[in-house]
Amino acid sequence: MQNTIVAPAVTANKVPFGKWFRETGFRHLIAVVAVAYAAFPILYIVSAALNPSIKTTLTGANKMFSSVSVDNFTELSDTMFWTWFSNTLIIGVTTAIGTVLMGAAAAYAFSRFRFSGRKMTLMSLMVIQMFPQLLTFVAIFLLLTTLGDVFPVLGIDSKLALICVYLGGALGANTFLMYGFFNSIPMELDEAAKIDGASHSQVYWTIIMPLVIPILAVVGLLSFISSFNDFILARTILTSQENWTLAVGMNLWVGGNEKNWDWFAAGSIIAAVPILLLFLFLQKYIVSGLTGGAVKG
Repeated sequence: MQNTIVAPAVTANKVPFGKWFRETGFRHLIAVVAVAYAAFPILYIVSAALNPSIKTTLTGANKMFSSVSVDNFTELSDTMFWTWFSNTLIIGVTTAIGTVLMGAAAAYAFSRFRFSGRKMTLMSLMVIQMFPQLLTFVAIFLLLTTLGDVFPVLGIDSKLALICVYLGGALGANTFLMYGFFNSIPMELDEAAKIDGASHSQVYWTIIMPLVIPILAVVGLLSFISSFNDFILARTILTSQENWTLAVGMNLWVGGNEKNWDWFAAGSIIAAVPILLLFLFLQKYIVSGLTGGAVKG
C-alpha cells in the first residue's frame, strides 16, 4: 500500500480585534477621517463649479452634484479671467526662475568662498527674514511711486516691479535654505575639477548645479506658489484690471456688493491646475530637497 502523507491543518493566528485596533487599526481610522476632511472641500467646490444654478449665493450647491453643466466654465470667456490667468502665470514662472537663479548663486558664494563680512552678511539675512514682507508694503508702494517717475517700467502698475519685489523678499530665506544643501556637497569635487583646469563657472554649472536639483525644485515650487497666491502686494502694486493677477481679480467677484460665485468656483478649479501639475511633476524632489541639507556629509 502506498503511504499518503496528510499535511496538518494550518490554523490562522487571529489577532483579537481590540489588540489590532490599538496597534494598527486606529491609524486606518485616522487616515480615513483625514482623507474625508481634505476631500470634502474639493468635492464641494467642484460641485459648485458644475452647478449652473448658483450665481450670487452658494446655497444651490448644498446638494452636491444635483446638477452638472459646464456653463460656468464657458462664461469665463466673457470675463477677464484668462487675462488674469496669463498675468499670474507670467509673474509666477518668472519669479520662480529668478528666485532659483539668484538664491543658488548666493548660496554657492556663501558655501564655497571665504570673504570678509561673510558671517555678518549671513546673520543679517537671517535677522531680516524675521520680519514679514507684508510689513513693508507701504514703504514698497512709496518707493515704486517715486521710482516710477524715473523708470516707469519699475513703477506702480508694473508686473516687472511686482516680480522684483517678490525676488527681493524671497532672496534671504531661499539663500539660507539652499546654503545648507550646498554645504552637503563635498568640497573635494570642486578641488578635483579645479585641478583639471575647470573655472568657477564651470564647476558651478556642470558639477554643483546638477547635484542640487532637489533643492532647486523645492525653492522654485515654493516661490511659484507664494507669488501665484499672493494678494496684498499684488493688490497694492497692480492698479489696472489688465495687469491684475487671479488673486486680485477673482476677489472682485466675491468681495464687492455683486457676487459671482459661479465664476469664482469655476475659476478656482482652473487656477488650481498649474500648482497641482507642478507639484506632481516635482514631488520626487520635495522630500530630498527639504531634508538634504540637514546633515552635512
